[in-house]
Amino acid sequence: MSTDAQGILRRLAEGDMRALDQLYPLVYDDLRRVARAQLAREHPDHTLDTTALVHESYLRFVGSTPIDAEGRAHFLSIAARAMRRILVDHARKRRAGKRGGGAIPEPLTPGLAVVDDRSLELVALDDALERLEALDERKARVVEYRVFTGMTVEETAETLGVSPATVKRDWTVARAWLNRQIRPEPGE
Repeated sequence: MSTDAQGILRRLAEGDMRALDQLYPLVYDDLRRVARAQLAREHPDHTLDTTALVHESYLRFVGSTPIDAEGRAHFLSIAARAMRRILVDHARKRRAGKRGGGAIPEPLTPGLAVVDDRSLELVALDDALERLEALDERKARVVEYRVFTGMTVEETAETLGVSPATVKRDWTVARAWLNRQIRPEPGE
């Protein structure tokens, strides 16, 4: 990362939210890649597109508490978490609306089941990831970096300050744990 970007991140951590306006253009392509990866798991008819998700994450940062990112990868992971929150909030609102929520009921269509399944899965993954974070924060970060930010094992290891072998082990354990949480075996 350039020294300019490091200075911008330092100012952002100190609470200078104007620095966000300078940082976003420097990482915009990376943010679009992260948003594209997150939206790839959504239904194709999702109301948010890549650009809208990046811009919505920007709006979440404006006026928020200082953003203490230790580098480009860490900032991208914070942005990916904000994007995930946006998508989860969107899925929860859509689910609430489908259960009544004052909305006019929509007729059942074959595509509707797919939307519900993906919305439910995203919400279930988010809930399970929060439980994992309470148990083992590093494993939760590994999942976030690999799944939501699209980092490689090596990039994740560098960001977390651990070896690639540790990331691989954490990734294997975290995936198995999350799968059991999201899709429990019958009788559990």
